[in-house]
Amino acid sequence: MLTDHLIINLLIILAVAWPMGALFVRMGLPVMLGQLVTGLLLGPAVFNIVNPSEAITFLADLGIFFAMFYAGMEMDPKELLEHIWPSLAVAIGGFFLPFAMGFWVARIFGGTVFQSLFIGIGLSITAIAVQAVILQEMQIHKTRIGHIVMGAAIVDDILSLIGLSILLGLVKTGTVDTGSVFIIIFKVSAFFAFTILAGHFVIPVFTRKLDDYNAKGFTFAMIAALVMATAAELAGLHTVIGAFLAGQFVRKEIMHERIYNAISDRFYGLSHGFLMPVFFASLAFHIHFQWSLSFLLFATVITLTAILGKLVGCGLGALSFRYSMRESAIIGFGMNGRGAVELVIVAVVIALSNDLLAQGTISAPLLTEVQFSALVLMAFITTMLAPLLLRWSVIKSCKGNDKEQFCQLWSDSIKK
Repeated sequence: MLTDHLIINLLIILAVAWPMGALFVRMGLPVMLGQLVTGLLLGPAVFNIVNPSEAITFLADLGIFFAMFYAGMEMDPKELLEHIWPSLAVAIGGFFLPFAMGFWVARIFGGTVFQSLFIGIGLSITAIAVQAVILQEMQIHKTRIGHIVMGAAIVDDILSLIGLSILLGLVKTGTVDTGSVFIIIFKVSAFFAFTILAGHFVIPVFTRKLDDYNAKGFTFAMIAALVMATAAELAGLHTVIGAFLAGQFVRKEIMHERIYNAISDRFYGLSHGFLMPVFFASLAFHIHFQWSLSFLLFATVITLTAILGKLVGCGLGALSFRYSMRESAIIGFGMNGRGAVELVIVAVVIALSNDLLAQGTISAPLLTEVQFSALVLMAFITTMLAPLLLRWSVIKSCKGNDKEQFCQLWSDSIKK
């Protein structure tokens, strides 16, 4: 509901995020860092001017939904398919190594087996929406590295869904429910089959007849995005994957260029111009610092483990397909943001933990308050560090004479 309180909160967020983003850009840093700092300053962690609310969360989710559709429009689906095997290798390495490292770190710090398993899942996540925004901002989303990172992020989301389902089944029944795992795999397979059929045979029938009278092109694009998002949610995946794939099939070659540009401009304006600052600012609203030495030590180790696990795991996956060390490092850094996906999974685990504790099924929480806070802080820090580390690795790679494919695009982006 549009209330005076919501309007004032939006006004404050945008009024601070705009100059803060411009300041960070002037310093040669990504604009999203300014938006994250905006949320940190305005949220409960510092000045407590703006607090989380359902309305702000809705607008933030809508922003990332629009941004993912726009990202899909900007990337070539054929290129994504061409890099499917290295994407799989990157996703597998980037999922299982952080999971194993997170599990053992949590055990060393006294976590129970279940607590350690859920912390491992938390470290293995990659937030596809955050990665899309970072790659677009650096103008390397159309390169083979960009396609590998996006493909790997989608696979990572599927692996996280399967892993979380297995762990939830273990907690509830004490056994692995193979039936539920096969159901998930079937639903995901059906979703991608539906996506391919709709994208190749249904969407082109409508796009050829589109005109821009009363913004009908935008309306059609929204319908396509919502249909795909609903299908993704039915499959148990994040709705933004559906939005991204819908954008992949609303492409330039199947419609008039003027209509395509109008759709692209509207999605870009709504997301990057209005709702994305709300999304990144809202990520910081969940940060609550605990100044005890034990928390700071645990949070630091968990964050370093998360970054190193992704870097090494994803990097090894890329190296196995003979990508250079520089490209492998960029892929590893590019996969490091966790974002809102981390918050969703942590919220699911906490809710289940409270229910099972009330029933007497378990004697210890699935995540302690310290572990919960450390995971949320890790999600924020990795989201903030991902563009910095990615930018640093790109600069290092593009200094020499032997320049990679992405260097020219990145160079063009910083000249704008």
